[in-house]
Amino acid sequence: MSILHTVNKTPAQRDALRSCLAHVLPGSAVLLLEDGVYAGIEGTEGAGWLARCHSDVALFALEGDLRARAVRPERLLRRVKPVGYRDFVELAAAHDAVQAWL
Repeated sequence: MSILHTVNKTPAQRDALRSCLAHVLPGSAVLLLEDGVYAGIEGTEGAGWLARCHSDVALFALEGDLRARAVRPERLLRRVKPVGYRDFVELAAAHDAVQAWL
């Protein structure tokens, strides 16, 4: 069963990302949104966790939330792909379930 995991908090705010990564399975995906996009920035604690994530887990960050927080895509880990709202819908439809980590 593939799951789209969404994380909307930074590691400094909550343990949502750490909990998510402890449960994510190969073939699933993690989408960073809202303040969660900060975890994808190279050199951050969250980016360190994401870098150790299984290579068969796709990593994404919502473009609108990156723009709203003035995070340029080139600051993200190479594995974290910026996606738009349409892509978010397509990701949700492509997976068997969506799990929000709050």
